Amino acid sequence: MSTPNRAAAGAHVPQHLVVRTVEIHDLPSGDHPDPADLLDLLPPDAPLAWVRRGDGLVGWGEAVRIEVGGPDRFADAERAWQDVLAHAVVRDEVRLPGTGPVAFGSFAFDDASAAGGVVVVPRVVVGRRDGRTWLTTLSTGAALGPLPRLAELAPARTPAACPGEVAYTDGAVTADAWLDVVADGVAAIRAGEVDKVVLARDVHARTEHPLDVRWALGRLAERYRSCWTFSVDGMIGATPELLVRSERGLVTSRVLAGTIRRTGDDDADVARAGILAHSSKDLEEHEYAVASVARALAPYCSSTNVPDVPFVLSLPNVLHLASDVTGVLASPQGDDAHPSSLALAAALHPTAAVCGTPTAAARDLIARIEGMDRARYAGPVGWFGADGDGEWGIALRSAEVDRTDPHRVRLFAGCGVVAASDPAAELAESQAKLVPMRFALSS
Repeated sequence: MSTPNRAAAGAHVPQHLVVRTVEIHDLPSGDHPDPADLLDLLPPDAPLAWVRRGDGLVGWGEAVRIEVGGPDRFADAERAWQDVLAHAVVRDEVRLPGTGPVAFGSFAFDDASAAGGVVVVPRVVVGRRDGRTWLTTLSTGAALGPLPRLAELAPARTPAACPGEVAYTDGAVTADAWLDVVADGVAAIRAGEVDKVVLARDVHARTEHPLDVRWALGRLAERYRSCWTFSVDGMIGATPELLVRSERGLVTSRVLAGTIRRTGDDDADVARAGILAHSSKDLEEHEYAVASVARALAPYCSSTNVPDVPFVLSLPNVLHLASDVTGVLASPQGDDAHPSSLALAAALHPTAAVCGTPTAAARDLIARIEGMDRARYAGPVGWFGADGDGEWGIALRSAEVDRTDPHRVRLFAGCGVVAASDPAAELAESQAKLVPMRFALSS
């Protein structure tokens, strides 16, 4: 594989990039597509994925890699992406969301994190939506070549390798010490420093065999079909929380806040859903999260719709209070121009669901008491296209594969803390939120 172009913010891409999208019929489709149809195409090295209920995008190969950092990382990434597009010759024969030039991205939670952010423009993308499947290729040159064919571009199919036995150890803060972290958060809330703070912890895993990311992705996509299964530059997971989707002037954000662990007994879980829906502690936490999203979207929208009450989202491991906030994007210049999905993600990040309220005070509190660098956990992850539309989730139910040792994986979980929070209950909730990634790594 040829070496990718590495573009710092604002750097120029030296070659013309030729992008071609064609419809293909190599993959089955239907009312209930299998996520494996897309994920099975991926190579074991550096796979890119954004898949939900069998639809989505997968990619491989790096044509361009954009690395950014600091508080301007989102704007710098967007400028570099626009520079890539300025050098592109595009022939899109499908014209659906996700066709044409596409970039995958993952960004750090905190401005000061060394994790910064990365945007990867793949050489090959396969996408599927509403029963239609397409192939996008990106190559260097000055002219369109012959029609691309998936059979010629897909890597040789090899079964995903099982990671074998997995050993878990405490991360930056032990489980017992994290009880004190939560207690400190509750004390800060009761002292009036913040109304809500989201506190996270990490757990380290060591696999017997080098982790084949495809193994984890396949298990997540099969078990958590209502979530967005993602893989970008070693950050993997299945997030239930859509930070923002922007599509043809419409914007959607799925907000989750308020959680209760499932028991595995259907009747008991129905009762627990009722408890969650009427829990004053969880409803308070959810209200803060929804308000922060609605407030952040308001300057960009001509109208918004905020549900009066949340619904209960059922996942295999937990139940969440959820609300879908929607809006119509305004055109500031009175034409079709509107902010890109990445710009909207930057405006929304961090929401109260992953940070707290008020945002600035909660971020300061997290930096003071949490005891770890979240890196790209709880940061935006997703994709966007040439028109700026795209989908960005929050990197939750996630893990980061060590860049130098594929046996090492760092798992994350976080919990919203309010004045009524109990440290032991929050620790139990964090353990429930680690279940998806533990399942993904299991045999």
